[in-house]
Amino acid sequence: MRLLDDPTRLLRRRTVGWSYTGPEMAEFDEACPRITVELFPDGRGRRTEEPRGGGGGSYVTVPEVRDDERWTDRPVFGEWPLLSAQVHGLTEPPVFEITEAATAADGSGPAPATCRRPPRPAQPGPIGELFRPGVRVTDGYHPEMTVVEPRRIGTLRVPSGLLAVSGPDDDPGEGPHITVAVPPGEYVLDEAPARRHHPRTGKGSEAPRTDTTAVRVLVGESPAVTWEMARRPDDDPRLLPDNGIFGFDTDGATGCFADAGAWDPLLALFERGLIQGDPDLDPDAYEDISDSMYLLRTRDRASGGELAAFATTGDGTHPVWVGRSEAGEVVAVVVLVEDMPELLPDAEPTAGT
Repeated sequence: MRLLDDPTRLLRRRTVGWSYTGPEMAEFDEACPRITVELFPDGRGRRTEEPRGGGGGSYVTVPEVRDDERWTDRPVFGEWPLLSAQVHGLTEPPVFEITEAATAADGSGPAPATCRRPPRPAQPGPIGELFRPGVRVTDGYHPEMTVVEPRRIGTLRVPSGLLAVSGPDDDPGEGPHITVAVPPGEYVLDEAPARRHHPRTGKGSEAPRTDTTAVRVLVGESPAVTWEMARRPDDDPRLLPDNGIFGFDTDGATGCFADAGAWDPLLALFERGLIQGDPDLDPDAYEDISDSMYLLRTRDRASGGELAAFATTGDGTHPVWVGRSEAGEVVAVVVLVEDMPELLPDAEPTAGT
C-alpha cells in the first residue's frame, strides 16, 4: 500500500497471491505459482500470472478493478494491527506490549531492525569509479577487472539545450523517454572500459580483453559529487518497489543520446540507416561507428542537433544517472550497459560516487 497525496486513503499498489503446491514447498519459493496485481493511481494496472513461478514464463493482462478496490481507507494511528488482523481473517483482539527502543541494524536511528521500512528506489552505486583508471571491479562473471582510461568516441551536438536519453523504438510523435537540461553545446561521448584478467594456463587460453561497463555524455570537467536517477515529469518514486527504477525502455537492446529539439528527424535518420539500410543516405547525416558500444551517429542539418545510438546488453528498462558538481550543475549523464559492477576491496569509492 502507498500513501500518496490524499491523506485519508491508501493505494493498493501491489498484491501478490502465492499458490503453494504442497506442504513441502518452502514459503516464497521461487518456483511457487503466483499472481501479482500492480495498480496505479491514474487507473492503469497490470496482472501478471506466473503458473510455474518466477522462472517459468508469465501471462500479463489488464486487471478489472473497481475504484473502491484500488483504494482503501487509511487507518488512524494505532489501528494498523487491527487492519492486518482483518486482512488475515483473525478475530481475536490484538494484544499490545511496550518494548524497549532498539538501535536499527544500519545505525541510522532508534527503530528496531525488525520494523518495516518503506521501499527505497535503486541507488546509483560508485558510477564515477567506472571512469577512474586503476580501479578494480568485478561484474559477477569475471573475478577481477581493472578500469582503464575512458575511451573517447566522438562528440554530440545539443544546440537545443535539452539532452534526450531514450530507446529508439518509441512510438512516432511521443518524444524521448528522458530529457536532461544542459547548456547548449557540443559534448564528449565516451565509454568506460574495464580490462578482464585471464590467467594463462596453457595453449589456447584467453588473452586479456576489454569490455565496456557504461557510456557517458561528459557535460563538464568538474567531478560529479552526487548522482541522481533521471525521471519523467509523471514518474513518482513513491510508487516504486524496493530497488525499483525509472528510465528508458528498449525492445532492441539499444539506447540513444540525442538533441531532444531534433528528436523526430534524428530518429527518422536512425531508422533509415540501421533498420531500413538505405544506401542513399547523405554521409554528412549518417555515420556508422565501429569497434564500440556506440553504433552510429545521425545529424539534423536544419538544427545541427545529433543523435548517437549505443548498445546495451539486454532489453527492458535502463536507468539514466545524472551526475552533478558541488555547485549542482550537470556534469555527466551515464547509462550502464549492464548491471553496476562491484568494487573490489582495495577500490574504495570517493565521496559522492
